Amino acid sequence: MAPRRVPRNVLFILSDEHNARITGCYGHPLVETPHLDALAARGTRFASAYCNSPICVPSRASLATGRYVHEIRCWDNAMPYRGTPQSWHGALREHGIDVVSVGKLHYRGGDDYGFSEVLEPLHVVGGVGDLKGLLRKELPSRGGADTLAAEAGAGRNSYEAYDTRIAETARRWLMRRAERDRPSPFVLFVSFVMPHFPFVAPQDYFRRYLRYDLKTLRQGLDAPPSSHPTLKRMRSYFGYDAHFDDHRRAAALRAYLGMVTRLDDLIGQLLECLDQTGLSQSTQIIYSSDHGDCLGNRGMWGKSVMYDDAARVPMILAGDGIPASHVVSTPVSLIDIAATMHDATGVPLPGQRYRGQSLIDIANGADPHRVAFSEYHAAGSDTGQFMLRRGRWKYVCYVGAPAQLFDLEDDPEERRDLGQSAAHVSIRQDMHIALNKICLPEEVDAASFADQRALIAAHGGRASIERGADIPFTPAPV
Repeated sequence: MAPRRVPRNVLFILSDEHNARITGCYGHPLVETPHLDALAARGTRFASAYCNSPICVPSRASLATGRYVHEIRCWDNAMPYRGTPQSWHGALREHGIDVVSVGKLHYRGGDDYGFSEVLEPLHVVGGVGDLKGLLRKELPSRGGADTLAAEAGAGRNSYEAYDTRIAETARRWLMRRAERDRPSPFVLFVSFVMPHFPFVAPQDYFRRYLRYDLKTLRQGLDAPPSSHPTLKRMRSYFGYDAHFDDHRRAAALRAYLGMVTRLDDLIGQLLECLDQTGLSQSTQIIYSSDHGDCLGNRGMWGKSVMYDDAARVPMILAGDGIPASHVVSTPVSLIDIAATMHDATGVPLPGQRYRGQSLIDIANGADPHRVAFSEYHAAGSDTGQFMLRRGRWKYVCYVGAPAQLFDLEDDPEERRDLGQSAAHVSIRQDMHIALNKICLPEEVDAASFADQRALIAAHGGRASIERGADIPFTPAPV
């Protein structure tokens, strides 16, 4: 392994719902992301990075703790992180590192969760979150599906205004930090919300993509709907695609690309601030997202499935000791962030607490045969979903439903499901054995439903929850 110098500081930038393929450095032919592309050119891009659950709250809880969702039991968007087990931010703070959060956290709220400062936070609604997502067996009607299509286009987006405020707050923090005579080590966690829906982009950014027709905008996003029973049920439950015609579909994609470009501009402001303050040489930079978005592919919008559109995330690492213009195919996931933070700041790892491994080591060639794991136990799915990525193979286990298998080397768009292929029985068996080393799907599935039943009862029962409001997305703080 190549020798490296551990930097003192980390700037960790997280976005929300960024489909990895909608980035220039990941091969998208249209989207303008010059700052992320430049960051990848000066560092390492991870081609097979995944979230640990394709929905906001569990993904962020897993990211905070370095542990899988089934271990911390933050199953869905009504079970936010509450401060236990200890987060990597708390562990670093105990060792004298200033760990500062700016922007979306999506925790319960009302605590610092180990951060030295919490600026401009966004948490789950009312400290409770989306209770309707607990109702998974006999699905209620889900309101608000029509608004996703109806709102798509150019206009004012409260998330864009919030993200602009986040970027400015982070820039001011960095400038104050640089003015210290002896600045102490820090981790600055800047968590944006774009390009999370609603699909509304500022006019100037929306206009950049007006010249592209729907066929051009949909390239790589035009696979037909799956006949898998779980996925059919989820399409019906969320119901988004029924409200899209070609005009609205094109508007949504133009808005999404526009939001990604606006996000890239805000990231560029942070990176420029690092340069202007003289902090660049002592700061390692990480960019990722909490999950992706299906963007109409296979008749699905939003996340909540194990296709790469939803479960795969961008992951870029740059700084001292990181290979430049380098692409790593080794599977990684957000659970690796905790170990990376310890490695980057020089804080010893706390025993076997974390499941992941330092991305710095992986960027330099460590453990090329490792696996990435994701799981889903939330809205719309009547069964647990478990994804394992190893090498070219991606295996998805559904408790009580057929498994899926994809060869991502020959079929990167996941159009050919090999889950019932007689020629791939041994591969599916091997992948399931590897999955069982992480968890036993049937046991985890039963535990998730048991916890959700208890929470449903605690909130007055099913009928009471059904009468409650739909929460299509968490409002930005004012």
